[in-house]
Amino acid sequence: MKRALIIDDEPLARDIIREYLKGNEDIKVIDECADGFEGVKAIQQLKPDLIFLDIQMPKINGFEMLELIDTPLQIIFTTAFDEHAIRAFDKNAVDYLLKPFSKARFYQALEKLNQNVPAPVKELAEEASVSLERQDRIVVKEGTRIKVIPVARIRYMEAADDYVKIVTDEGAFLKNRTMAFYEKALNAFRFVRTHRSYIVNTHLITRIEPYEKEMHLVILSTGERLPVSKSGYARLRAELGI
Repeated sequence: MKRALIIDDEPLARDIIREYLKGNEDIKVIDECADGFEGVKAIQQLKPDLIFLDIQMPKINGFEMLELIDTPLQIIFTTAFDEHAIRAFDKNAVDYLLKPFSKARFYQALEKLNQNVPAPVKELAEEASVSLERQDRIVVKEGTRIKVIPVARIRYMEAADDYVKIVTDEGAFLKNRTMAFYEKALNAFRFVRTHRSYIVNTHLITRIEPYEKEMHLVILSTGERLPVSKSGYARLRAELGI
């Protein structure tokens, strides 16, 4: 029997899934959550096999929630997102149900459970982050706490082994992502990869100084001095129009 968790901010939507599952001996609903914060906590504590996950939720959305999960899961999305927007993620999810969905369509999704293996959740979340309209925030986990960082408050990012260090006015936070991911995801917010180890918020640059050989330094309004490679300098010039 699969142990399932329902994560949706709409009580009626949760009730519909429970109603559709009545009499199903293969799936047992062990809990339900009204937002992504509750969802992260419940997944960590209860370790379900399957989640029914809404995408558009308050506080943090379904994809941001998945970024904070380490355990592979089988996922059935229940969403009002346009079919074309969600189609890119179905290779890692069991299925996606577009609200409102019928009981017959719901059971079609359940039939796929035995053919689907638990999804690499972080990979799915990464696909979502770059495919959907870009979010203007980043969600990180600090122990048991979840922190939402507005992109505008990020000074720069620095490569840190298998993580990216996100430096803000409130301190530094680690995220299990790649620099290449953020180079692409933050391009629309005028962040530039100035060096293979640094991505800089160009809104904070006060000046650019020559350094050694073909290197430069950017000086931020916060006083920080960060390296700029030859290729990074070309990207900066293009972004700043200099």
